[in-house]
Amino acid sequence: MIQKSRDLGVTFATPRIPFDRAVPPRTEVPPLLGVRLAEVIDFLVETGQRLVASDNDHMQECIERMCRTHILPRTVVENTARHAAAYLDKRVLMAEVEQNFPDPRALDEWVPKQDFTGRESFVRAFAPRLIHVLPGNSPGVAIKSVAQGAMVKGINLFKMSSADPFTMVAILRTMADIDANHPIVRSMSAVYWRGGDVAIERVLYRPQYFDKIVAWGGGDAIGNVIKYLGPGLQLVSFDPKTSISFVGREALVDEETVDQVADLCSNDVMTLNQEACVASRFQFVEGSEEDVDRFCARLHHHIARRAAESGDVRPLDRDMRESVDTMMLMDQDYRVWGRTDGRGLVIRSDEPVDFHPINKTANVVRVDSLDDAVKWINVATQTVGFYPFHRMAQFRDRLAAGGAQRVVHLGEAGPATIGNPHDAMYPLHRFVHWMVHEDGTVPGGSTRRE
Repeated sequence: MIQKSRDLGVTFATPRIPFDRAVPPRTEVPPLLGVRLAEVIDFLVETGQRLVASDNDHMQECIERMCRTHILPRTVVENTARHAAAYLDKRVLMAEVEQNFPDPRALDEWVPKQDFTGRESFVRAFAPRLIHVLPGNSPGVAIKSVAQGAMVKGINLFKMSSADPFTMVAILRTMADIDANHPIVRSMSAVYWRGGDVAIERVLYRPQYFDKIVAWGGGDAIGNVIKYLGPGLQLVSFDPKTSISFVGREALVDEETVDQVADLCSNDVMTLNQEACVASRFQFVEGSEEDVDRFCARLHHHIARRAAESGDVRPLDRDMRESVDTMMLMDQDYRVWGRTDGRGLVIRSDEPVDFHPINKTANVVRVDSLDDAVKWINVATQTVGFYPFHRMAQFRDRLAAGGAQRVVHLGEAGPATIGNPHDAMYPLHRFVHWMVHEDGTVPGGSTRRE
């Protein structure tokens, strides 16, 4: 079937989906169920090493094709794919498991429990049946999804994005080259269909076949999945998020500090060239208009520098250009540094703009106090980059109360502590099917055995 990529409109062909192969019957025990977690992790580590090998033709072909369908430049695509493979490290994977499960043995066996009454039971984190609706902004999500799906020993169906219908295929082909009959390989399928295709989704999105839909993406993608939910079919949603920055007046004390903090802020703005959820879009800066404007000028300088270094000079889309051009004709409520040519843009305003800053665009919102900025926090706020660092603890409870999920040092929105919650949850713990075997008790508290 002929498909078209989301961002650049490039056509590509996909085969018809073989439903009988993509959906194993529930009467079959998941292939990975009897495989020890240690063996799963060893295989993932070997896969990570093969993904970055210079002779991996699957990844080379993937990058070549992806550069034709993706809006990011080749250097960013290559670097992102290489860095993402670092997730397949034994220390990283074990930390992920240990943070998600109080007792990781539950992934390998039925763990005995006993309550204070003497009643005995066994609990297992049973292998789930998952559909992963992948985003198109980063190949890193594909690698992480494969690892997480394998570590919970699930049956996994990956729905690829039209912006990146290649990375997942390259990963699975690489694993098949290592061992085509490995239970991990037999537990995974990658397919593509256009989101919203009822003829396909009404077949796959059923509790007879899958337990949970793990969905990444924008509001339309999540909204489309929600309509299929019901008893037995749950949603684990990585909702569309917006990340921001809080910059205190301590950043404006002198020119050297202004420049250093603006550089840190630009690093957060330009994470994955502002295509990632952790990329800062709104920067709330505490100070006078004159001081905040000095910050804006240096922030624009550093965003433009990073944009030039990345080679990404995509102009802003038409709607956003028109919005910015209108602002530039208005009074002093707004001030703009840069142009809409995709080389970096900073807009200073007294309230957040009513459009979504993207493509190397920062909206600096001047506030008299960071206390005034807290009202703009909501459940869609993922990461808050904060300066000065010593004031973070004063704000973290209010940020959490507003709905924010993560606060970090300004400049460190991209890297994350290994094993920490993602989008306010421990994903692996949510993925599994928690199964209980109640063994009961007899009068007097002795265990009844049959």
